[in-house]
Amino acid sequence: MTSFEDAAEALIDVGRYTDQRGWVPATSGNFSVRLDDGSIAITVSGAHKGRLGRGDIMRLDESGRPREDKRPSAETLLHVQLYRRDPAIACVLHTHSVNATVLSRLADGDLLIEQMEVLKAFPGIGTHRTRVAVPVFANDQDMERLSREIAVRLDEGLDAPAYLIAGHGLYTWGDSVPAALRHLEALEFLFQCEIEMRRIRA
Repeated sequence: MTSFEDAAEALIDVGRYTDQRGWVPATSGNFSVRLDDGSIAITVSGAHKGRLGRGDIMRLDESGRPREDKRPSAETLLHVQLYRRDPAIACVLHTHSVNATVLSRLADGDLLIEQMEVLKAFPGIGTHRTRVAVPVFANDQDMERLSREIAVRLDEGLDAPAYLIAGHGLYTWGDSVPAALRHLEALEFLFQCEIEMRRIRA
C-alpha cells in the first residue's frame, strides 16, 4: 500500500540516488509512483532530481490531470500510458544518462543485448543465454503521437520493461520502486558493457 507521503519520500530518495550516478543531469528525468487510490505521484516539471523536496512531488488523477496547482512533466502521458496498460506497474523511472542517450543514437532499430548474466534482473528471464531487444523510438515533442507509436510496440510485447527515446533517454518500470530501480541499475550496467564492447571492437 502506497500513500502520497510514502511515495514522495521514495521519489526523493530515487532522485538523490540517480543524481549521484549522473543519470539525471540538470533538471532532466521524471519519476512517478502509483498510489493506493489509483492516482499518481510524480515529480514536477523543472525540478533538479538530486535536490527534490516534498514540494517537488505532486499528485495527478488516473488520467494524468493535476490535482494541485503545479505543473507536471511534459512527458506525463508516457507514465499514464504504462499505468493504464498494466495494473501491476507501480513505479516508472525516466532518466537521461550518457550511456542510454548515446546508445539510443547509435542503435539501428532496437538495441540488442545478449549473453549477459545481468539480463536475469528482468522478469521472466532465468538464464544469460538469451537476447533482449530494447525498442528505440524517435524523439518527438508531440506526446500524443509518441505515445501512439509506443503503444503499438507495447501491444506486441517487450523483452524487458524498458524502452529508449533516441537522443533523449530511458524509460523503465516495475511493480514497486525497488523493482524499477533494479531494472534501471541493470540496464545502466548493460548499456555500459555494450559501449565498452563497441569501443574494443572499433
